[in-house]
Amino acid sequence: MTTDPLARGNVTVFGNLMAKKSMIFVNGLGYDQSFWNLVAASFADNYRLVTFDNVGSVQSNQAIFRQNQLRYLTVNGYATDLLEICAALNLKEEIIVVGHSLGALAGMLASIQKPSIFSKLVMLGASPRYTDTEDYRGGFSNDDINATYSALSNNYHAWSRQLAAVAMATPDSPALVDCFAETLMRIPQEMMLTVLCSVLQTDQRNNLAKVSVPTLIIQSRNDYFVPMEVADYLHTHIPASKLTVINAQGHFSHLSAPQEVISAIGNFIN
Repeated sequence: MTTDPLARGNVTVFGNLMAKKSMIFVNGLGYDQSFWNLVAASFADNYRLVTFDNVGSVQSNQAIFRQNQLRYLTVNGYATDLLEICAALNLKEEIIVVGHSLGALAGMLASIQKPSIFSKLVMLGASPRYTDTEDYRGGFSNDDINATYSALSNNYHAWSRQLAAVAMATPDSPALVDCFAETLMRIPQEMMLTVLCSVLQTDQRNNLAKVSVPTLIIQSRNDYFVPMEVADYLHTHIPASKLTVINAQGHFSHLSAPQEVISAIGNFIN
């Protein structure tokens, strides 16, 4: 693996470079840092902003992913990457981490490992566990998960299109569906299966109580992948957390309803 985390993640630093406080945006599965553009720009005057590409999500770092596949079999690998980026940028305090889905869990784990450098955590469309148990509703059965793996393996193109449509939940905005489907299909099929396993097989419920930084949970009114019960579970089990339900549809509210997300984050960090 390259020893330079900034090159590895195609890290971009912009906004107010003299600001004391930084905001770092952490991607979910299957897309690049451009998905944060609409949200991040609103904070450019007052914060140093950092975006990056998860290893494996773009062509420039897919060889690194293949060489270190075991690292990315769990969310811990993405949390380690986040901490290495912070260290490389010499960000030692007052960091607000904004993570979506997989990125929200990576941000959470990073904040548990290094609570002194993070001032706030924003979790957008996050789930600590996707599969149901007897006393927990994640939204999916084991059969559902296995069917997802089979669909991906049998016809990656069709699976990507279907996932994008369900995730976006924006039938009136087909361009958003096309955008996500295209970024998904840039990732080789076998690599996507590894990333998908790291997401769908995770269980971070035991780590929720370890979060010590103030946390905002942003939940869409209708998210196929994260039922409202999951957002309530996060809010109940993360100390000092706030749950904000925004007027948005789908799993990608930072794309489909950016002003709602901007408002929720702004109210929380100010």
